[in-house]
Amino acid sequence: MNQLGFPILSLMIVLPVVAAVVCLYISANAARWTALLTTLVNFGLGCLLWATFEIGGPQWQFTERVQVLGWFHWALGIDGMALMLIMLSVFLMPICIGASWRSITDRVGLYMACFLVMLALMIGVFAAQDLILFYIFFEAGLIPMYLIIGIWGGANRIYASYKFFLYTLLGSLLMLVAMIWMIGTTNTADIPTLMQTDFPVQAQTWLWLAFFASFAVKMPMWPVHTWLPDAHVQAPTAGSVILAGVLLKMGGYGFLRFSLPMFPDASAQLMWLVFGLSMIAVVYTSLVALVQSDMKKLIAYSSVAHMAIVTAGLFAFNQQGIEGALIVMLSHGLVSGALFLCVGIIYDRLHTREIARYGGLSNNMPAFALLFLLFTMASIGLPGTSGFVGELLSLIGVYRMSSWVALICGTGIILGAGYMLWLYWRIAFGEAAGDDTRAMPDLDKREWALLAPIAAVVLWMGVYPEPFLAPMRKDVTALVARLAPAAPEGDAQLAAGSPRVPAANSPAHGGESPQ
Repeated sequence: MNQLGFPILSLMIVLPVVAAVVCLYISANAARWTALLTTLVNFGLGCLLWATFEIGGPQWQFTERVQVLGWFHWALGIDGMALMLIMLSVFLMPICIGASWRSITDRVGLYMACFLVMLALMIGVFAAQDLILFYIFFEAGLIPMYLIIGIWGGANRIYASYKFFLYTLLGSLLMLVAMIWMIGTTNTADIPTLMQTDFPVQAQTWLWLAFFASFAVKMPMWPVHTWLPDAHVQAPTAGSVILAGVLLKMGGYGFLRFSLPMFPDASAQLMWLVFGLSMIAVVYTSLVALVQSDMKKLIAYSSVAHMAIVTAGLFAFNQQGIEGALIVMLSHGLVSGALFLCVGIIYDRLHTREIARYGGLSNNMPAFALLFLLFTMASIGLPGTSGFVGELLSLIGVYRMSSWVALICGTGIILGAGYMLWLYWRIAFGEAAGDDTRAMPDLDKREWALLAPIAAVVLWMGVYPEPFLAPMRKDVTALVARLAPAAPEGDAQLAAGSPRVPAANSPAHGGESPQ
């Protein structure tokens, strides 16, 4: 039994599933309250996890393990990285329920059930310690989001939902084949054991590519990002919040949990593939965002650019890069979720996402304009906000590996300032596009309750990020140590005349001296 004396992770997974079943058989208003109370209880359990997590203690905590069938186990446990992503999930989900309180009036019970099931599956992804259990949670998460887009989305919801489902499902088929091979070769599906297994270098490349096919789509990385703008534009507001806030982070978590520790040599060999795709994504999608006329589509393209900073940081093979990538993931989950909420708030009033239909909102919606400005600045990476901390650490880590990659990825900050400030100016300043825009009321109490907590955490993370970094630091250090024997020299090291010499007989080289 874990340190709390009861299976808290299983409870956090089972509770939303039970509540989802209840929501299917009760009235719409009762379903809303059931979903809200359940997600608040899960948030409370998440806070208990965070409060009792032993910083500097064992890597895997709150572990549970029950044999189900042969080598398949119900195995759960978290490290600091998983803890922070679970906290992001349970923090955003009550906000998503609140954002849907008035806007969703059709099949409310099914809608709330979809979100509750999605919460359970997201927690399962980050807590799973069995390979097959992870795959089940990872893929099952497609189903509720597919339904949310397909049933409650916009005019082109069917096209967007099919595109979302097919892209992400097809990308994961190769990962399933690789998992089956790994289990057959090692006779275990235990993820912590596989993280320390030294696969043959030749096999690592194929395994890495198979996992990459899934995680690259999930992030999403260029050029397999095209499903994301369609999904965001068609999804209801809460669907966009949870899609950008948490679901995109599953790809980054997959790189951290599988690609880097299990296949370190392949990660080093293919690092420039990741860097190349990341650099293209930062520049290309930022330029595309500049010309968007739909607010949701602009923010969706900005998400691709921000997640490219994440992939570059993850493959920098050093502490700053990986820690920065994790903070960018957390920050992006909060900030992009808040930006989609802001879009949803004014969409509910004017029923259009076209930027040209707004203008001058700082006059009649000053509170909205203030919070929207905060999240805009956090997206740009203004010092004092969460975006600055993550992007600074990431780019420092990338610079240590390649100054040219850091320079090109750094242009994303400049381009991001361009499209986000251009968006803000057209919405908040200037003249209102019409009388209906001038008549839009400011935030009500419910909308304040949705945005204020996110604003508080964005500022907290920007001013004092240590509570978010501390639980993850030991795990990142262990990952960097695992990668060290295979890590390539960065151009900064070569310029200093002190190239890194890999250790002979290192585990990552399968016991052979490096060539």
